[in-house]
Amino acid sequence: MSRRKNSPNRKNHKKKRIIPEYVGTVLMSREGYIFVRIEGQEEDVFVKANKTRGALHGDLVRVAVTQEKTGQAKRRSGEVIAILERSTRPFVGILHIVGKQAWVLMSSKTMPYDISVPIPEGGERGMKVAAVVDGWERGESGPHGHVVDILGQPGENDTEMHAILAEFGLPYRFEKEVENAADKIPEQITDKDRAHRRDFRKVLTFTIDPADAKDFDDALSFRRLENGNYEVGVHIADVTYYVQPGSAVDKEAQARGTSVYLVDRTVPMLPEKLSNKLCSLRPNEEKLTFSVVFEITPQAKVLNPWIGRTHIISDYRFDYDTAQQILEAGVADSPINDALITLNGLALKLRKRRFQNGAVNFERPEMKVEVDESGKPVGVHQKISKEANWLIEEFMLLANRTVAEYVATGGKMGGKALAKAKTFVYRVHDKPNMEKLAGLRDFAGHFGYKVGPIEGGRDIAKTLNKLMVDASDKPELGAIQILALRSMAKACYSTENIGHYGLAFNFYTHFTSPIRRYPDMMVHRLLAQYLSGADSAKEDYYAAQCKHASEREVVAAEAERESIKYKLVEFMEDKIGQEFDGHVSGVTEWGIYVEIEPTKIEGMIPYRTIRSDFFVYDQDHYRAVGRRTHRSIRLGDPLRIRVKATSLEQKILDYELVEDLPEEKPAHEK
Repeated sequence: MSRRKNSPNRKNHKKKRIIPEYVGTVLMSREGYIFVRIEGQEEDVFVKANKTRGALHGDLVRVAVTQEKTGQAKRRSGEVIAILERSTRPFVGILHIVGKQAWVLMSSKTMPYDISVPIPEGGERGMKVAAVVDGWERGESGPHGHVVDILGQPGENDTEMHAILAEFGLPYRFEKEVENAADKIPEQITDKDRAHRRDFRKVLTFTIDPADAKDFDDALSFRRLENGNYEVGVHIADVTYYVQPGSAVDKEAQARGTSVYLVDRTVPMLPEKLSNKLCSLRPNEEKLTFSVVFEITPQAKVLNPWIGRTHIISDYRFDYDTAQQILEAGVADSPINDALITLNGLALKLRKRRFQNGAVNFERPEMKVEVDESGKPVGVHQKISKEANWLIEEFMLLANRTVAEYVATGGKMGGKALAKAKTFVYRVHDKPNMEKLAGLRDFAGHFGYKVGPIEGGRDIAKTLNKLMVDASDKPELGAIQILALRSMAKACYSTENIGHYGLAFNFYTHFTSPIRRYPDMMVHRLLAQYLSGADSAKEDYYAAQCKHASEREVVAAEAERESIKYKLVEFMEDKIGQEFDGHVSGVTEWGIYVEIEPTKIEGMIPYRTIRSDFFVYDQDHYRAVGRRTHRSIRLGDPLRIRVKATSLEQKILDYELVEDLPEEKPAHEK
């Protein structure tokens, strides 16, 4: 017997909408709302302050997406279902004590709530401290936790730099156990240490580094061969010969992942005995190294690369400026000058070939903050790369690429990657985001640029390179660079070799900086094993280590940027009221970001402070538009600004737009 569809006994139910749930990390605002960042997804989930369930910045949460991004909704939103794991990263604030109660008062951009804490031993009211949140139970007015470090008096340079490190969960000293373990490593090089190493002690060898560098982990050797070619050696400190897997020093280096470079200091990955002494390729000292040695023709064709352990003595220690002076003089009147000038010629050929092969050739200007002995910022200038920098860069790139190719092809240089290559740590860079590239093309079109093809392989890189050349010396260059960089994937470490798009290399790794990067130490160990004929290492272990190293790299970069922000705000404190020319570097929902000339120091003009009109954000066209005048302010536009306010605690600069407004009439004339 069939049942009629419209039977009165049958209830019609609406189909229940399935609410998607995800696990992600909380990014919190000063106002209390949050964004949940979900791994593998480009767009975050917005959560109102009353839907967070007490989740705080850095927490791991489960979030339900209650509204997807639609025509009306500019972003997807949801609510936190559960807090899966509290972040162990500290929040930094000012200790406030009343009687037997204490709080850490917050002024952070990512923490809107004060934390109640037990009074810490040695803590005094007004000191800057780092505190970890332990919980926030229902009914409590705010989170509770405990102080993990007393940083010192606010405003003191060491206090503020340690505060930045604490905020990112980065150490600023080594535990005694690690220092002691490093001190026990013998310094004397014996015949046993030299055994099975190729001897380069009598070959002309030198280093080129920044003037203020203390660790020298790479050196170049050079000699002319009888056949008219050159032998070029890239020699890297053999850190893993001294640091054994599982040792106290190794575990600490693995946890840190990388050295951290703040404005006024380096927080090294390895204790000073290793980084600045034992493994530093200082001149006139015998050192143990891991090397890649090439035969190179005068046309920069690379022949017969050799990889293995060596020992060297560096004859010269150059800084970049000194080496550059020799290159500019161009007088090969000594063996070392001849080596520098010849190697520079080879490097320029390698560089030209790399860009011809489709390497991406654009970088944002990098600014350096100069500080005095007390850490006070005294100047800001642009770091300019010249041929001396490129010389070192090209040979380091060549060594990294050669090592990766050796492992991926099973030693068959110039061949294809093996289907089942041995496990290795690669430095990879994926293809650009096509949607963002389309946005860049549309934006550049507003300035009259005709952007070529943005689909397919290396053509994209060539198109971007041409766009950068066409826009050079134009006001909009900075904005075009920003959008181009946003379209690029982020480089990371992986056991899966997908190549390096930005460098146009099919094979690439990090081999050349084991003093400051743990992935390089992993590469050295794997390479040593495979050179001795070992089977492939376990991929699962190295895949997890690649993920950890990539995360540590991001954290270190964020801390470095925060230290620069702090010093730039400090540099601008005595410039309130002064006017500067600048260009729009960002447009957001709440205001316009402007970089001033010549320092490129960025500050924000809140829309609410612009008196001539009410501006709204036009996301699709990277601009702000005045409702009354329809004036458009877009990325790259020149603006005149006045420094309005600074906040060292929040590392914020407020600018205001210098406007030509009609004078206000006196009240009796209105």
